Amino acid sequence: MPTILIIEDEAKMRRILELDLADDGFATLSAGDAESGLKLLRENPVDLVLTDLKLPGMDGLAFLQAVKQTNAAIPVVVMTAFGSVETAVEAMKGGASDYVLKPFSLAEMRMVLHKELDVHRLREENRSLREALGKRYQHPNIVAHSAKMQEVLSVVERVAPTNSTVLLGGESGVGKDLIARAIHEKSRRASGPFIKINSTAIPENLLESELFGYEKGAFTGAAASKPGKFELADKGTLFLDEIGDVPPAIQVKLLRVLQEREFERLGGTRTLKVDVRLIAATNRDLRQALEQGTFREDLYYRLNVVPIDIAPLRERKEDIPELVDLFISRFSQEAGKPITGIAPEAMQLLVSHYWPGNVRELQNVMERACALAGAGELQIADIHLDAQRSKPANGGNFLPEGMTLEHWEDEMIREALKRANGNKSQAARLLGLSRNALRYRLSKIGIADDTET
Repeated sequence: MPTILIIEDEAKMRRILELDLADDGFATLSAGDAESGLKLLRENPVDLVLTDLKLPGMDGLAFLQAVKQTNAAIPVVVMTAFGSVETAVEAMKGGASDYVLKPFSLAEMRMVLHKELDVHRLREENRSLREALGKRYQHPNIVAHSAKMQEVLSVVERVAPTNSTVLLGGESGVGKDLIARAIHEKSRRASGPFIKINSTAIPENLLESELFGYEKGAFTGAAASKPGKFELADKGTLFLDEIGDVPPAIQVKLLRVLQEREFERLGGTRTLKVDVRLIAATNRDLRQALEQGTFREDLYYRLNVVPIDIAPLRERKEDIPELVDLFISRFSQEAGKPITGIAPEAMQLLVSHYWPGNVRELQNVMERACALAGAGELQIADIHLDAQRSKPANGGNFLPEGMTLEHWEDEMIREALKRANGNKSQAARLLGLSRNALRYRLSKIGIADDTET
């Protein structure tokens, strides 16, 4: 029976929480101020601390620091008034696991506490797992021979049965969608829907209606109501790819869904409740986006509950031979050719390549090789690599002489705009940037941004 320490100066609220959590199977300890709470924490085994941020004497932030000094691993959930979100974000930076805005429902509170206890148990199990990594993890369609991919699958095994939000990080082409699907298939939601949406593949003005749906007459052309991806994913999993490119206005609605599990359709007034597990993915550094002001801090901390970083292919080359065999088997059947394998020197060529496009690039190379080769083993002549995208040479003048990195970046942006005939969205794609990131760089070099291009 997990024990929860409640710090709440309002006696009535403290008693309500004690009774409700007891009904839910928790043991509780409680105090009306931080000093008494610290005494209870030092004298009793506690699994989680639930505290108000506004307390008499020592305030909630100072109490949080004292808790972390006493037991750095213990999860802490803070309660705060609706208008004090900034304080809650400060608490998250100080080590709080999550926050709940007042007023809240008891059902919401129970959900948050169960989630944090699940995550805490996951981290403890993960610590013991690292000591005995001899166990091999497998999942259909995922090659995980390398230690780095074994570590990823070990986290997948632990986090899948929970309802915790997962944030997948890694370069384009590493297989984030496969990991997201693996989490869904190993979860209690496996019989429910798995809905995928890529925020960069949908125009900004349509993304909100795709996510949340719309009512009849919400805009020109809305002849009938339509459910959004969140409704379609009810009782299942929603995989939101390229979360870093979601516009700020939609970030607000995403935050509300994560906090309260409710939203309204575009043009609607009826509040809809959903039970959706969110898995987000990004190939960007969201911390940099925080610094640039293009991504909300509170949303970042809501998403970054269980982060899983997937290493690029060049850092897990042990997986390449098995991936090559998998692709040869798949594409030789599709091409109707009796390809029996690959010559050692051809395999060595693939292993030594830098793979800037990761597994997706390797897949394309092998599909082309199987389509163009004859029968028997694939030879070096059958492997066509993009030499211009190979690993850059070490040393030497890797920047043009007399040019700084900042000047080189400015020239690349101007060149991309030239090739895109001034279309900002197309230029952003050429540079591998989000539209917001390009807008930030344009402002630095004094180029006016037209939001319509």
